[in-house]
Amino acid sequence: LLLAAAFGAIAIVTWNGEEEAKKETAKALAELTQTKADAAKAAADHKAAQEKAAKDLDKAKTDAEAAAKVAAEALAKAKADAAQTVADLAKAKEDAAKAAVKAAELVKAKNDAAARVNELNAELANLRNGSELKEAIASRKKAEADLEAASAALREANAKLAAALARIAELEEENRRAAVRGGGDFLLPAR
Repeated sequence: LLLAAAFGAIAIVTWNGEEEAKKETAKALAELTQTKADAAKAAADHKAAQEKAAKDLDKAKTDAEAAAKVAAEALAKAKADAAQTVADLAKAKEDAAKAAVKAAELVKAKNDAAARVNELNAELANLRNGSELKEAIASRKKAEADLEAASAALREANAKLAAALARIAELEEENRRAAVRGGGDFLLPAR
């Protein structure tokens, strides 16, 4: 009897221990399954974060390339504008030089006409005959008309010279501003 009771107690303890072990195993399996699910979720979250970071990096790279392209186009346009300004400045200087030459020619023509008027006035004073006087008066009027035409042409040439000089000043200022905008890569031509 004692032996049977001992075997019974062992069977009860074993049966209780086996039930307890099954419960612990089931609990450990549930925890393992939860841990695997948590790890899979964390891995998925990490992968999604990496993909988002890669997309953000690609977008930043694309934005930077677009900004660099816009900056390069702006620089090229500024250089082209500066080159055009230099060309305009050279043309304006050439026009001013031509106007100065023309003005000098007109001053000479005015002086020549004034000298001729003086000669005619002297001849007129010496004339005694009426017909010669009429011819001299007509010659004097023609000389005065020539003088007036030369004076008008000189005024016009001086106005053109002033306009050309103003345009040169404007182009030099524009060229200076373009050089400042473009980083100072442009040289102003000598006057």
